[in-house]
Amino acid sequence: MDRILELEDDKRVVGIKNVTMNEAFFSGHFPEKPIMPGVLITEAMAQVGGIMMLRSRKDKRLTPFLTGIDKLRFRKPVVPGDQIRVEAELMGFKTSIGKVKARAIVDNQVVAEGEMMFALVEEKK
Repeated sequence: MDRILELEDDKRVVGIKNVTMNEAFFSGHFPEKPIMPGVLITEAMAQVGGIMMLRSRKDKRLTPFLTGIDKLRFRKPVVPGDQIRVEAELMGFKTSIGKVKARAIVDNQVVAEGEMMFALVEEKK
């Protein structure tokens, strides 16, 4: 992700990723028709969700581990020149497990969406 635009503790977060032709993955995915791999769109959504999970728990040394993905769908391809806006909302949080609903949006159209679960693991000293 390039930047976080909005952040409400334990509610929602919005971030952006500028997709450029300089990204190394475009050389092989695909040489004649560059498309951002779905796994990297998913990673962007997970990064934004993980940031929200940590924000209100900044007094602890935690790492968010992605533990599950549900209902993930890709709607449209993402190509060089696109700006992805990732929006994530907290669906629930219990002890050290949280779930978010995330959407990746380009030009006001949803390109990917799904639910992600995180386990917050405390660093051992």
